Amino acid sequence: MEKNSKFNSTLKQYVKEGAISPKFADILEKFYLGYQDAISSAEEPLDDHHELFLNLLVLIKEQCKNPFDFQPYHTLIRKPFDYYQFGIDLIKPLVDLPHSTVQGLDHLKEIAASLEKGENAIFLANHQIEADPQAISILLENTYPKLAEEMIFVAGERVIIDPLAAPFSMGRNLLCIYSKRYIDHPPEDKMKKQLHNKRTMELMSQLLSEGGKAIYVAPSGGRDRPNADGIVEVAPYDPQSIEMFYLMAQRAGHPTHFYPLALKTYELLPPPQTIQVELGEARITKRADIHLAFGPKIDMENFPGSDSKDKHARRSARAEYICNLVKKDYQNF
Repeated sequence: MEKNSKFNSTLKQYVKEGAISPKFADILEKFYLGYQDAISSAEEPLDDHHELFLNLLVLIKEQCKNPFDFQPYHTLIRKPFDYYQFGIDLIKPLVDLPHSTVQGLDHLKEIAASLEKGENAIFLANHQIEADPQAISILLENTYPKLAEEMIFVAGERVIIDPLAAPFSMGRNLLCIYSKRYIDHPPEDKMKKQLHNKRTMELMSQLLSEGGKAIYVAPSGGRDRPNADGIVEVAPYDPQSIEMFYLMAQRAGHPTHFYPLALKTYELLPPPQTIQVELGEARITKRADIHLAFGPKIDMENFPGSDSKDKHARRSARAEYICNLVKKDYQNF
């Protein structure tokens, strides 16, 4: 109770000072209470988390006062404050590790070896929660921690401008891009966002030309959500997005391979039921098992429909084929 009071009193003080808005304070309080309920369901006692949340308050206060300036390519920050480890430490108690799984470790072994040789890997993945990067690190910490830490995530603007998400984003390697979903909002910023995206793509080309890079991208452009029956489905892949990454890979100067990556993390931190344009979504958290599945290398030239004479039909067929590879692994969780 005393620790709860310390969190609440600190949060109230920050609101009183005008350092955190009442809207975000309400989101934080509900996240904190939900987190407490979630980890209390663990069979084994978990480490004290109150200090983590007090640190989070300080980080969010700073983010509200002086938003961190994310560059188009942001490299993770581990000093003087270790944002990478902080994100893992906060999310890990929510993960039911004994019941979580990683499939396709044999494929991951091959991927890690090819990265060591200077080849690139692009994971065409589904995306479920803000903390997917942390979930990947948690599940790979005993097998391929270096690969997880060094992975570069193609990230939408919301994870870098939302003051609750930014501290976690600061601990990851990010290629920051404006997704199609938000590029027209507000309309007067569209040109600026398009120029930003062009610069980000140029930087990605440079990274691929260096070699040895593992890049995660969600070709759906957003998070998976439940269908009308309440079942969480892998969102369809955008053919143009995949084509863009494929063209960049062909110009890389290093062999660049594509792989399907399926994640099941939804229960930890479900997104809002509907897409929100405004910042400030609720963070409703649970404790749950999570899952990853790495698939074999994708043949980007030969797939059902690759013999079509129409290039748009070919690209659509390829996107559907790759998405179905991820769906198949997802359904096996």
